[in-house]
Amino acid sequence: MIPRVDAVALIDLAHPDHETARASTRVGATDIGFLTVYNTPIAPQTVADVIATYRRFFHLPAMQKAAVDMAKTGSNRGWGAPGSEQVDPDANPDYKQVFDCGLELDLADPLRALDLPAYAPNIWPDTPEDFAQTLQDYYTQSTRFALDLLCAIADAVGMDGSYFRDKFTRPMALLRGNYYPERPAWATEKDFGIATHTDYGCLTLLATDGSPGLEVRKRGGGWIPVAAPVGEFVINFGEMLDIWTEGLIKATPHRVLGPTSERISVPLFFNPNHDANVAPEGSPGIRAVDHLQARFNETYVHLQSKTG
Repeated sequence: MIPRVDAVALIDLAHPDHETARASTRVGATDIGFLTVYNTPIAPQTVADVIATYRRFFHLPAMQKAAVDMAKTGSNRGWGAPGSEQVDPDANPDYKQVFDCGLELDLADPLRALDLPAYAPNIWPDTPEDFAQTLQDYYTQSTRFALDLLCAIADAVGMDGSYFRDKFTRPMALLRGNYYPERPAWATEKDFGIATHTDYGCLTLLATDGSPGLEVRKRGGGWIPVAAPVGEFVINFGEMLDIWTEGLIKATPHRVLGPTSERISVPLFFNPNHDANVAPEGSPGIRAVDHLQARFNETYVHLQSKTG
């Protein structure tokens, strides 16, 4: 069973249920690789508004969305059409659509001169009119919460959570809207909303519209469905954090076969600064940006053609 954790109880050391929340978190992080959290600082209505904003965008005609197609940018900013990602090389490209945005660097930030794709400028559609502002406001709220949550989870598993604080001052955090249409009649055993994969970075903070569809692979085989109502979050962990913690926190494979009706999910892929060393202590250094970009190059179809 995937633990359900009170976020306030986990983060607040003085909360009467703090130890109970820590114990559930340890199971979720070190055994299953997934948990859900409720009672967070992000209001359910905020999540509902973000999902509704993405829905309005994804319902636009394809020609209109193509004006912000990420395949034209050479980065992961903007709209990804169906088939723009292939997370499993043994499966067909995923038939979902996505929209990606990230950190907005200040104009004077010296990182701009490095021209790193992980900090590429965002591109925004003209419609919906409030699209950029809604997503930027949510990005600010969700990255702040994600850092507090990551540090609390690290503390719960016996690490020093404060270690992570200065590694996320300019995070390569990616906010995404996923649009899963009803599973098409032509879909085969190699077609998925998103095929089996592990996330690439540190912590994923996933909001959904409450629809089922996400499945988590059990350690002994088989799959566990996981869902959360609007305003609660599914939390899982990526390869980078698995490496960084020497396997203490688990990156667990998961998938979305494809729903019986449309489904929207909103993951925040919370990743550290580009130059954070995510190698275990005593190992050769691994820059966070190098790990992340290598995995993006393998996954995004428009980047595969440039690196293959």
